[in-house]
Amino acid sequence: MKKEYNENDFLNLSGIQHFAFCSRQWALIHIEQQWADNLRTVEGEILHENAHNDRFVEKRGDILITRGLPVFSRTLGINGVCDIVEFEKSDFGVSIFGRDGLYVPIPVEYKRGRPKENMEDEIQLCCQAMCLEDMLLCNIYKGYLYYGETKHRHEVVFSKELRKQVESITSQMHDYYERGYTPKVKISKKCRACSLCEICIPRLCKSISAKEYIKSHIQGDGE
Repeated sequence: MKKEYNENDFLNLSGIQHFAFCSRQWALIHIEQQWADNLRTVEGEILHENAHNDRFVEKRGDILITRGLPVFSRTLGINGVCDIVEFEKSDFGVSIFGRDGLYVPIPVEYKRGRPKENMEDEIQLCCQAMCLEDMLLCNIYKGYLYYGETKHRHEVVFSKELRKQVESITSQMHDYYERGYTPKVKISKKCRACSLCEICIPRLCKSISAKEYIKSHIQGDGE
């Protein structure tokens, strides 16, 4: 039987994208409460403000579109908000209060730029789907990433491998959070795009720890 988390122990769903991008960035934001904006983060916030207009519910044919839908998963210990969830009418769906018929939920996440080389966006979207599955007791096979720069939807299939990544990362997030642990990272080209670069100071991660420094000098004195 899978472990279930108490609501007080839930972590922010959006953090899984930070962790997948850089575990140190996630720890600085979610454990040490550090933050800094750059052009990318500001543009992203504007895009999400438009997507999170939860006063707006739209129906297009057999599709019901909701915005800013709160979601959670007790098995992942995660909660957050989906940009958009499209409920598509289907015989294999679930019932929705106040609506006739059955619907399959399809999460849609908005991103400011273009598709990335790594999988952090796909992992975040899959996590949203897994939260919806836990809440609605259904199976969700796909979702979409919408990129503001290309103005194009990218379909994401929620494979077993992708789901395992979500489970592995959320487990690590809880472990780090409980220990208050901020990891070191290797410097890479993505550091230049990170809004926390001046806070993180990644070049300091090359330095040896205080414990190692003292140990090396004690050993040196003994010689």
